[in-house]
Amino acid sequence: MSFLLFALAGFFSGMLGGMGMGGGTVLIPALTIFMGVEQHAAQAVNLIAFLPMALFTLKVHKENGLLKTKGLLWIVLPAIVVSVGAGFLASLLPSEVLKKLFGAFLVALAVKLLLETKIFTFSK
Repeated sequence: MSFLLFALAGFFSGMLGGMGMGGGTVLIPALTIFMGVEQHAAQAVNLIAFLPMALFTLKVHKENGLLKTKGLLWIVLPAIVVSVGAGFLASLLPSEVLKKLFGAFLVALAVKLLLETKIFTFSK
């Protein structure tokens, strides 16, 4: 039964990821809240699941001529360094701190998306 729940969480996270919303915004809370997975493990699973999806997406964009390679190294190399450094830092943090940081990230993301919608305009 637990395999089915993990598969469903991965499926729905992947669907949302494919629609433009990061799959991790669903997968990590689903794993930690509903399935009791440790925060570090849930975030690691999310990163591991992201790699094949990112490679597939790059391949599709390249085949469709949508991949711009000029200046790519100036984006990719710092991103790799920062990602590895943040991963090591996250491994040193207590799980409760990591949960709170991820929660703060989700709240900030929700506020950003709310402010970007046309429904809420704050001008006359």
